Amino acid sequence: MTPFDFVFAINGKKNRDLIRGSENPELAEKDYNPWIINKTFSLTVDTIMYSNEMNLRAHLDKQMQNAYYINTIRPGFRKTEWVKKGDTGHDIDCIMEYYNVTQRKADEILRVLTKDQLALLKRKIIKGGLKNDLRSKSTSRGETL
Repeated sequence: MTPFDFVFAINGKKNRDLIRGSENPELAEKDYNPWIINKTFSLTVDTIMYSNEMNLRAHLDKQMQNAYYINTIRPGFRKTEWVKKGDTGHDIDCIMEYYNVTQRKADEILRVLTKDQLALLKRKIIKGGLKNDLRSKSTSRGETL
């Protein structure tokens, strides 16, 4: 059982309590991951306050946290998307290498750089060779850049 099974059950209308409703409640309780479940419920407007309450009461056992969510959150479909590291991963790596800073500092620098400044920075850190040289990379049609 994954933590998302618990989230789907809490949001669902039938069989909401996967811990008490399972054949082996102890095993089901071990699969309950409070951090992921709290994080998932913090992503929607109507459940963020419930998630905050559980974060304040992290000392409660898993069965009590699950019971709290079942008894406070109304059943219904909630579309949540986790924020993922997008295309800025390569940009941050370039900034970290050029300025020799941590990832957190590179993220702050990325916010103030323009696209032209970032492109110039990328050109400055090219080391050459077949693997790293932008000019040697081929496009999908077999052309070189």
